[in-house]
Amino acid sequence: MKKKIILLLIAATTLLSSCFKDNDDVLQEASTLDIQNFIYRGLNFFYLYKADTPELANDAFANQQALDDFLNTFNSPEALFDFLISGQDRFSILVDNYIALENALAGVTLTNGMEYGLVRYPNNPSNIFGYVRYVLPNTDAAAKGLTRGMIFNTVDGTQITENNFSELLAPDTYTLGLATFDGTTITPTGDSVQLTKAEYTENPVYVTRTFDILGQKVGYLMYNSFTRDFDPQLNAAFAQFQADGVTDVILDLRYNGGGSVETASDLASMVTGQFNGQIFYTEQWNEDRQAAYASDGLFNQTISTGEAINSLNLNRVYIITTGRTASASEMVINGLDPYIDVIQVGGTTTGKFQASFLLYDAPAPDFSRTLANPDHTYAMLPLVFKTANANGVTDFIDGLAPDVAMDEDYSNLGELGDMSEPLLAAALAEIFPSPSPVRPYRSGLEEVSESKASSPLYQLMIAEK
Repeated sequence: MKKKIILLLIAATTLLSSCFKDNDDVLQEASTLDIQNFIYRGLNFFYLYKADTPELANDAFANQQALDDFLNTFNSPEALFDFLISGQDRFSILVDNYIALENALAGVTLTNGMEYGLVRYPNNPSNIFGYVRYVLPNTDAAAKGLTRGMIFNTVDGTQITENNFSELLAPDTYTLGLATFDGTTITPTGDSVQLTKAEYTENPVYVTRTFDILGQKVGYLMYNSFTRDFDPQLNAAFAQFQADGVTDVILDLRYNGGGSVETASDLASMVTGQFNGQIFYTEQWNEDRQAAYASDGLFNQTISTGEAINSLNLNRVYIITTGRTASASEMVINGLDPYIDVIQVGGTTTGKFQASFLLYDAPAPDFSRTLANPDHTYAMLPLVFKTANANGVTDFIDGLAPDVAMDEDYSNLGELGDMSEPLLAAALAEIFPSPSPVRPYRSGLEEVSESKASSPLYQLMIAEK
């Protein structure tokens, strides 16, 4: 039976102990071979790029013993997973502890509240500096006075480089060495700030504004993740836009790496509303699963709670993007494009058009949490289908290019939601053309990573079977 694709809903109250058998409270440890058999079964059944790996073919092994002999040639589950994954796959993941993954799906992470990007020095590209993108409220970073645009170049007294940034920024507590950046030179200030991480649930609806410009109402929404638990807050933002009488909307997805497939469909339906029941996206699965699982994603009228969607019935939308805009964000851009004018301002997006869902070590086809093998906590998020819009557009591996190309200026980031912030000002200039147009800024600098890269859901688009 074809099934509607929805975000994987993880109950926040689920106890780890509930998925383990009562074996006098003594857990048996799964063997490496047990875990590797799970990995093989899951990829053989659902993996989008199954055809790229001959060993995943249904007739690759004569019997279970032959398969086990093959699996035993790998010394770890991770080594097997890496071997089976296609060379064109940049996004499938294997985790050894699905608890953190489930928390991330609900928007719960370990953070100090500083969301940052990491950039190569202009004149010494092996060195890296960080810039604060935004600060989450009620976190240590907020309490310590960090603000957007602050620059740092050392952690615990060590210069950040292309080889050490992941290690330096991984601990729960670290001290940043602050600096300034004038567009060319990084200059340490001598000041420092110590930050400590804690568990935090992030509301992705970060900034909502309605601007009144020349009597015209323009809505602005900075939205940082397609987290299904916060669909009501997203819908409420559009209710406010309705009440304010907005005639244009600017979606700021510059740091939005994706998330729920269903929430992407809902957001597109909030922007529009006049296309209810029409195709928002189509699905392409592997050859074995296409007939049973593929179904069209449609524009709709309700969010996951059953609440009616607050639709604006717009015929155009402005979307701010960067190279960190990925997956579900790109689905919104691509899915809306056949229906309304989508004016993209900023940078070329990541190029992620495939969806994943969570597979536990349980019987096919469900691979469900409730029947998961209690003897280990490995799980997978493999790519399972790719999306195309109503015109068949997919495979944009190089990303979606902007109509107005413009980089962020790390020496002058501006305040998010302020009309003078450079990327927002460029979007507004498309709505209100001026005799003195905004001059697009191009930094020429390379961003190498960001704070969200440590999330197990980084740049993933999440669906459910």
